[in-house]
Amino acid sequence: MYRQKGNPAYLFSIVLVAVIGGLLFGYDTAVISGAEKGLQAFFKGASDFSYTDGLHGFTSSSALIGCIIGAFISGILASTLGRKKTLFVAGVLFLLSALGSYFPEFLFFQKGVPTKGLLIAFNLYRILGGVGVGLASALCPMYIAEVAPASKKGKLVSWNQFAIIFGQLVVYFVNYLIIRSHANDPAVVEWTNQIGWRVMFLSEAVPAAMFALLILAVPETPRYLVLNYRDEEALTVLSNINGEEKAREILNEIKETAVEKKENLLSYGLIVVFIGCMLSVFQQIIGINAVLYFAPRIFESMGVSNNMLFTVIMGVINISFTLVAVFTVEKIGRKPLLITGSLGMALGALGVALSNVVTLPAFVPVISIMLYSACFMFSWGPICWVYIAELFPNTIRSEATAIAVAFQWIFNFIVSSTFVPMYNWSHFFAYALYGVICLIAALFVWKLVPETKGKSLEDMTGFWRKFTI
Repeated sequence: MYRQKGNPAYLFSIVLVAVIGGLLFGYDTAVISGAEKGLQAFFKGASDFSYTDGLHGFTSSSALIGCIIGAFISGILASTLGRKKTLFVAGVLFLLSALGSYFPEFLFFQKGVPTKGLLIAFNLYRILGGVGVGLASALCPMYIAEVAPASKKGKLVSWNQFAIIFGQLVVYFVNYLIIRSHANDPAVVEWTNQIGWRVMFLSEAVPAAMFALLILAVPETPRYLVLNYRDEEALTVLSNINGEEKAREILNEIKETAVEKKENLLSYGLIVVFIGCMLSVFQQIIGINAVLYFAPRIFESMGVSNNMLFTVIMGVINISFTLVAVFTVEKIGRKPLLITGSLGMALGALGVALSNVVTLPAFVPVISIMLYSACFMFSWGPICWVYIAELFPNTIRSEATAIAVAFQWIFNFIVSSTFVPMYNWSHFFAYALYGVICLIAALFVWKLVPETKGKSLEDMTGFWRKFTI
């Protein structure tokens, strides 16, 4: 009935499906970078309202509101529907958002006529997709961590970050190709303002539909099954991954740490929740998403002529350095990568800041911004998600993860919405601030964050019991 030996292909296949959710996470958050200028030009043509810079800033980041909502409700849905069904809901929301953002006029508005009502409809579709991102951002790492063997957990969760960055790279490249497809058209600007931005959003429908269908084929996680008294199903999944003997051992460990289906969030002390939330906060306030979301504009301000191409180049560098984390996280550990990445980011950010007050060759700020981004990609990008997936005890994981991820999206929104005004006020101040925060982040990790390399989810439950209040 149960497999005597684990099947690596089985584990690989279900993790591969889960990381498509990460790809959609990256795709959905980065698609706006190529579409926002055309979108701005389109709505500036409205006759019933004035499309201000403030409205454009909100429209460009409105998906983040959905991300916050999705993160907050992810714990409830993960506990009630399960991890698998919640990921299916996320896939459906991605699909609906892609179609709605492409054609927000659906049923209620005249096609191609910008109005206040159409702007509201567009933002609602973007928020809907944001809810999907919020759900996927919490559930994909959780799902992978709950099915992965302890020795492979960090590496497999890191692949989710690889998928996020890969999704961003794909959409940068897709946006570039969409613009290039009409490069020889005399009316290319008009096409981009009317049609181009729509096609960019529509392109997400393909991976979204694929994810929604494939997620139906993966099993529920063993931890969720045990918490819901479905031990036989959990043993089947565990034996397919680890073999029957190891599966029974893991099942007993899970049951020992899941005596109660749900415990109070502070059952293991405030410290575990505080550390999880602060990891999320630091991942955002070091400023990376300001760079990723506004990369084309930043390169343009540095005097780079082909800013979209340089954005693609940065995407390639980012994905390359994410692989550093994937292949070293189980060897080096989580803390060393976070501390090293923080210091490298500080150097890159301060290099950009310095270039704004001292005359330096043009390549210095470009290399500095790429160093800053690359160091994030092998540290805070993947490792924060590894920690969020590993840190919390079984019985509070859904709720604690939801809160930690919600903090992440709240501060993502704060950073994204304040970057442009701060950047326009003082390039030096913006990057100097991020550089100092990177140094504080390194100190926080060094002093407070425990190493989780090689520890099972059940080991972490035991670790935090000494903080029980």
